[in-house]
Amino acid sequence: MTKTQPYRGTQAVLRAIALLKVFSDARPQWGLSDLAQAVGLNKTTTYRLLTALESEELLERHAETDTYRLGLGMISLGGYALRANDLRTLCQPELRSLAASAKETAALELLTGAEVLILDEVTGDRVMSGGQAIGTRWPAVATSTGKAMLAALGEAEATAVLPPHWPSLTPHTLPDHAALFADFAQTRARGYAVADEELEIGLVAVGAPLLDFDGRVVAAISLAGPKTRLGDGRIAEIGPLVAAAARRISIHLGYAPDLEKRD
Repeated sequence: MTKTQPYRGTQAVLRAIALLKVFSDARPQWGLSDLAQAVGLNKTTTYRLLTALESEELLERHAETDTYRLGLGMISLGGYALRANDLRTLCQPELRSLAASAKETAALELLTGAEVLILDEVTGDRVMSGGQAIGTRWPAVATSTGKAMLAALGEAEATAVLPPHWPSLTPHTLPDHAALFADFAQTRARGYAVADEELEIGLVAVGAPLLDFDGRVVAAISLAGPKTRLGDGRIAEIGPLVAAAARRISIHLGYAPDLEKRD
């Protein structure tokens, strides 16, 4: 089968797209030389393309390390795509149900590298809530959704995603891989992850992963609110609700829990 040739004058566009596609969860930041090598261009041409992409905020350059990562403009463009995202549509009823029953904020989040990205959110019927803007990113190690997804990945894959070290956002942030993997064991045993003031003092969240037909992690959902309302007893109450909602969504994604039990 003959491959369709691009129209004349589109070469620069295709090269710019190729540069954007190089960025991934496994490698979110790149230097100029490595980018040029990855797309098979010389450094001068690559730099010109990077400058153009940076000017449109599709890429941003870290001045200290002189490396590039996807910029805020990509999130804006992604926002338009999110409105037609099937996963968001599928999860909306469960998020609304969780938020209504728990009267706390329910969220759908993706794992992107060592961070989670808020894909959707339904706020609870409270003046004080754990709500954040769609598109917000947080370190995965300090969030219930991040820990739920990393625990579902398994130790080897989680290690490949995680940085060697991370800053403590609060005194409760898990300090290292050993503490995190011990937390993963608890998460798998009870079916949901808990982030107890690990991201921000006073904020507690409970999260569970969404799995597809292959049992692979797709995303995670959570309920979050102030610690004054989400003490240990309340966590034990809403944790199973989040896990059950995640299981129902996973089944719609093709996940077969009965097959997993037989394995």
